[in-house]
Amino acid sequence: MIRKLISVMLLVAMVASPAMADRLKDLAKVKGVRNNQLIGYGLVVGLDGTGDKAPFTNQTFRNMMNQFGITLPDGVNPNLANVAAVTISATLPAFAKAGQELDITVSSIGNADSLRGGTLLMAPLKGADGQVYAMAQGSLVVGGFGAQGQDGSRITVNVPSVGRIPNGATIEREVESPFARGDTITFNLQRSDFTTARRVVEAINDRLGPDMAYAHDATSISVRAPRDPSQRVSFLSILENIEVDPAQEAARVVINSRTGTIVVGQNVKVSPAAITHGNLTVTIQENPEVVQPNPLAQGETAVQQNTQIAITEDPARMFQFGPATTLNEIVQAVNQVGAAPGDVMAVLEALKQAGALRAELIVI
Repeated sequence: MIRKLISVMLLVAMVASPAMADRLKDLAKVKGVRNNQLIGYGLVVGLDGTGDKAPFTNQTFRNMMNQFGITLPDGVNPNLANVAAVTISATLPAFAKAGQELDITVSSIGNADSLRGGTLLMAPLKGADGQVYAMAQGSLVVGGFGAQGQDGSRITVNVPSVGRIPNGATIEREVESPFARGDTITFNLQRSDFTTARRVVEAINDRLGPDMAYAHDATSISVRAPRDPSQRVSFLSILENIEVDPAQEAARVVINSRTGTIVVGQNVKVSPAAITHGNLTVTIQENPEVVQPNPLAQGETAVQQNTQIAITEDPARMFQFGPATTLNEIVQAVNQVGAAPGDVMAVLEALKQAGALRAELIVI
């Protein structure tokens, strides 16, 4: 098959533009103010024959019935076609209080075909410390759909074995936050950078006074804060709205080897280099031919393969990068030769090996 060249995709190319100030709340997170993951195990009942047949489902059902004072005889298999064992996951946000509600996700862990129409029975949600922080229960909302015929044929849309329950869990325990402890508030930058950290310190000190903020490293900046919680909330409201000019990103070229997508950052430059680009096309054709035996040979008709191979090479073209070539010049040079993404990846890797690409090359 003749290989077809596709156009080069240089996406999200950042051209030079004036620096734009960002709020501190968009650049950093407050230390200690974080979400916590919760997980639980339970039973979904009321399914229309789409439950599972896992042994742990029967065991869980027996334990639940014992709690209600009902004991199933030994050796009796309840055959729970309308029950499924599930895991329950939720995210407990920072400062969540008892009595508030959480959205939960319910996923089958057995061989249940669908959770559509099911109801989750009351189940505890635990944190990483093993403590119960919420209780979950409610009717599932399932976006997937499945259907099966008597001959075994089936069709499935999305994933019917996973559902959600909006406000399906009630918080029972609060997570203690270190927000009100200590004499300082610490901001952790979402992208570590020494220049950005210095600019954050300067912006806070210009707004609140000298020596109010100081940087620990390229990520953490501490600010002296009042101890009273109400005053600390007002103080943090002022801090998070301070505008800071973040530092420019480091020069990077990111290549997605699966899709051929190439992203070139703003500060990428190429030292003087010359590159040739040519296309080699190999065409293979299989032409089966029928061979008949001689009239008196008493042979059989046979088929033999007739293979034709052709190689076509397009004229190679060369383009040259001058000193300190910019992003726009790289894009123009690549578009002029009509290089495919695979060719561009090879060129960039070769430039990196030759020391002519002054940027970090990342292949994902």
